[in-house]
Amino acid sequence: MERRPILRSERLYLHPVEKEALAPSVEWFADPEFAEGYDMRAPLSLVAAEQWLESVQQAQRVTRWDFDVRLRSERRPIGMAGLMDVDPVNGSAELIVGIGERSLRDMGYGTEAVGILLDFAFAELRLHRVQLRVWSFNERAIHVYERMGFRHEARYREAHYRHGRRHDVRYMSMLEAEWAAVERPRTWELD
Repeated sequence: MERRPILRSERLYLHPVEKEALAPSVEWFADPEFAEGYDMRAPLSLVAAEQWLESVQQAQRVTRWDFDVRLRSERRPIGMAGLMDVDPVNGSAELIVGIGERSLRDMGYGTEAVGILLDFAFAELRLHRVQLRVWSFNERAIHVYERMGFRHEARYREAHYRHGRRHDVRYMSMLEAEWAAVERPRTWELD
């Protein structure tokens, strides 16, 4: 019988970050396109990734929820996703997501991962607001977030320095009522 993960979409599921998935993430962070999304400016070593995992485990399930994005069919990690700076008093968190496997980008996996996270944030954690920030040159991500229902809130002009140039940082958010109004299958409705 196939395992039915809790946090899932049709093709993906989110799995708590574990040490075994750190090796692929080191490879992903060696890809400049992936590293840019996480504001990494140099390659990540396995030792540094292990230190990161140790540091976030203290905050896991308190102020952050970090996951590997995995293919349901193969159970292998293809990316990372999570909620950071979870604030239960104000009901807010910051969303992060990235598909590390270059060959699997532009196939809708990022959109599915965002959908899983939003269902989790609003229906399970009972948050009121999910926000994110994205560099202005990442048009693909901006398009995905707009399609998912995120709204532009602010633009921090020339707040991000990359590749010898300054870029704007865009802040976007979604409120619980906006998430509820989006018609799409919810993660708990899928087999």
